[in-house]
Amino acid sequence: MKSTEFQYFWPMKIGVIIFFSILIFSCGENNERQSTGLVSELAEVKNLQNNDENPNSGKIISFNFDQLEKKYFQKNNDSIYVINFWATWCKPCVKELPAFERISADYSSKKVKVLLVSLDFADKIESQVIPFNKKNNIKSEVVLLDDPDANNWIPRVSKEWSGAIPATIIYNKKKRKFYEQSFTFEELETELKAFLKK
Repeated sequence: MKSTEFQYFWPMKIGVIIFFSILIFSCGENNERQSTGLVSELAEVKNLQNNDENPNSGKIISFNFDQLEKKYFQKNNDSIYVINFWATWCKPCVKELPAFERISADYSSKKVKVLLVSLDFADKIESQVIPFNKKNNIKSEVVLLDDPDANNWIPRVSKEWSGAIPATIIYNKKKRKFYEQSFTFEELETELKAFLKK
């Protein structure tokens, strides 16, 4: 190699090495970002699955109405679903909760599933909802509906609903009934038995 060629060869070679190093580093960083995003998605799915298996783990899942409707309002199996809208600040709601808890315990063998949909503010989960559930030993699954567009989702729950709570839906794959009222255990059991009849 001539001396002039030698002078140009090494700077060019070093430049090529630097270029490919930057290219490889950039691809690696991009892959890492994609991988991190995937891990987050998987963690979120796993978290939902864990809460499904163990709804009283001390965590409450928050849904907008589209998510809530898709997950809980469209079941088409042999179970009967009792879905109650409530809040910790609603005295009539709190008063009737033992009736729903008893229904859940007494009729679990008959494929009756109770879901308590809290309408508390999302920032009150840690300070109010979870302590309330622990204090009152709530066993039914509790989720939070965090969707500010009430004018959209209230009529989707029922066109009969004014938006006042407590409110309850009982449904199976054959029929659905909406109630804007408080329940005693006896009243709730009477409504449930109408769904249990074949």
